[in-house]
Amino acid sequence: MASSSALLTGERLVVFLFAARVALAAPARLAAPLALLAGAALAVELAVDRSAAAPSSPLRRFRTRPGASSGILLGATTLPCVMLARLIQLSRILPTDPNGAQEFAYLEMQYWAVSISCVSVLAFFLWHLCQSANNEISKTLKYGSLMVVLYLVTFLLFFLVKTDGGLLAMTKNGYLLCHGVAAVILIKHILEKFPSCSSFGEGLLVSSGLVVYFGDILARTLSKMEFSASPGAFIHTPGTQSEIATVIQGFLLGLFLLPLLYKSSLQVWVYCRTLGKQRTQAIEKRVEKRAGSAVFYVSLLLVLLFLVPSWTRLVQGLEVHPFVWVLNYMFTNSDERLLLCAYWIFVICVSIRRFYSISKQSKTERILLRKYYHLVAVLIFSPAVIFQPAFLDLAFGAAFALFLILEMIRVWEVYPLGHTIHQFMNAFTDHRDSEILIISHFSLLLGCALPKWMSSGFNDRPLAPFAGILSLGIGDTMASMIGYKYGVLRWSKTGSEFGFLIFLWSFRTCLLITYACFLKC
Repeated sequence: MASSSALLTGERLVVFLFAARVALAAPARLAAPLALLAGAALAVELAVDRSAAAPSSPLRRFRTRPGASSGILLGATTLPCVMLARLIQLSRILPTDPNGAQEFAYLEMQYWAVSISCVSVLAFFLWHLCQSANNEISKTLKYGSLMVVLYLVTFLLFFLVKTDGGLLAMTKNGYLLCHGVAAVILIKHILEKFPSCSSFGEGLLVSSGLVVYFGDILARTLSKMEFSASPGAFIHTPGTQSEIATVIQGFLLGLFLLPLLYKSSLQVWVYCRTLGKQRTQAIEKRVEKRAGSAVFYVSLLLVLLFLVPSWTRLVQGLEVHPFVWVLNYMFTNSDERLLLCAYWIFVICVSIRRFYSISKQSKTERILLRKYYHLVAVLIFSPAVIFQPAFLDLAFGAAFALFLILEMIRVWEVYPLGHTIHQFMNAFTDHRDSEILIISHFSLLLGCALPKWMSSGFNDRPLAPFAGILSLGIGDTMASMIGYKYGVLRWSKTGSEFGFLIFLWSFRTCLLITYACFLKC
């Protein structure tokens, strides 16, 4: 009885209900890999949980977020389920849309890419656990390894049958397997370089999501090249992507590549400074700091002024700079957009000023103070979803890009804004944030933005764009506030109050119902 209760938790039950609902609505050739992936993720999660207390566990060298469960099952199945739900939705317009078959084939390839990324990370965890497995978890590891092997066999057979074998199947398999290798490298980097920043499941979700996103950017870039435009090319991206989506991708691509450019430029500057030291023998620390900051700002300008417009011109054919395109979009027949911007600025300024003063002067718990921003997100995003959905996509991308720039300035202490931003952000942090990164605002923004981005284009479920706002802005806020104020019974050592559990279940049910809007019930 104890073992069955340890196996079946509330989180796992909700995940399996969600995955089962998606799998039952999908074709068997796509639902079977999802079932194998869920089985492997469950086995890995059980093995990780059972080995967490062992001092010799090989995964203890990865410092995860304190107090958080591993969440591997949830992290491994979320993106594949969302991709598969989108495939089910697109299948309903295939007979009537001339571009539907190409878009469906490309999204199917993305589904396999994200699934391969998740399976590769699970294999990475299994390999580490097998290094010092005891008798208690050896059976679980064998079950997980069997699921991973069966998944890979299913994956290879699918492409051999669909493409009749040959060089094309091998090329596609190699391209998708590269996603898995990249996901393993990325999650290892996240867990090692950013300790206490995420749980295993959160790291898996972020790494697989980033790999698939950059894989999409790479595919769209290669599809515009001459050598990939031939009929035998294995990458055929649909030409239905909007200009707004391309501009967002361009800016995010540039900002994600900014650290590489900045670090490389900084190394060159340090080398030149070392040569100069042989003559001068000393450089003041203040001069060094300001020179490093100048390198950062120059790198940022190079990315925004040259790299981003070059990519958008290649992929979308934009003849003007993306900044100019955004300004033209905002000021052309846009009274409603300008009013919306004024409303956003007013709400953000009032809420930040109010909540910052509260954080400095009162004893309000940080967790409650942070949830107030969830309610602010409802006030900000709800009118835009109703009246200006396309403009909201662009605003989400601009806000995410701004958050990335500010976080880089804060982490690298770029003069003169680094210290000020760090002090401001520290007013809203608690034990959930790591010693290096502050990711709460990213989680809130992406939680609201991803359902909206995923439902862009064809969407026959009107509640789908509201999924993030309903779940994070209302469900998660009520769960935390009611659980904190009225909860008295704890259901686990690391869990929260009984009231929190009730409202958390309501929040997850709301999330399931809203995401089910992607499906044909």
